[in-house]
Amino acid sequence: MQRATEFLVGLLFGWGLLLSGMTDPGKVQGFLDLFGPWDPSLALVMGGAVAVGVFAFALAKRRTTTFLGGALQLPGSRDIDRPLVIGSLLFGVGWGLAGFCPGPGLVAMASGQAKALVFVIAMLAGMLVHKLMDRAGAGLAADKPGG
Repeated sequence: MQRATEFLVGLLFGWGLLLSGMTDPGKVQGFLDLFGPWDPSLALVMGGAVAVGVFAFALAKRRTTTFLGGALQLPGSRDIDRPLVIGSLLFGVGWGLAGFCPGPGLVAMASGQAKALVFVIAMLAGMLVHKLMDRAGAGLAADKPGG
C-alpha cells in the first residue's frame, strides 16, 4: 500500500511539474531573467507550492506519524550556516544556467529531453563528489587531536 501511494504521489507531482511548465528550461529561464522578456507565470506555481507547504508543515507539526502510519521526522536544525548558503547558491546558479532543478529535471529526462539527461548526470556526479568530500572531511576531523 505504501509503495503504491508513493508512486501515485510521485506521478501527481510529475504531472504537476509538466502542467506548470517547470520542465521547460526556457520557461524557467524566462522567469529568472528579470531584465529580459520576463515570464512571471512561474511565480503563481511557486506561490501555490509555498501555500501548500505552509499548510502541510502546520499540519505535520501537530502529528507524530504520517498518514500511512510511519514515523514523522521533521528537520530539527534551523541554523543558517556556511554549507547551507553555499549549497543554496550552487543550487540557484545551476537552476539558472540549466533551467532545471532536481524534480523537473528527472521528469524532463523521463519525457525524453536530452538536455535533462545531461543535467541529471551532472546532478548525480555532484552528489557523488559531495559524498566523497563529506567522507574525506569526516576522516580528517577524526585525525585531528580531540576529533
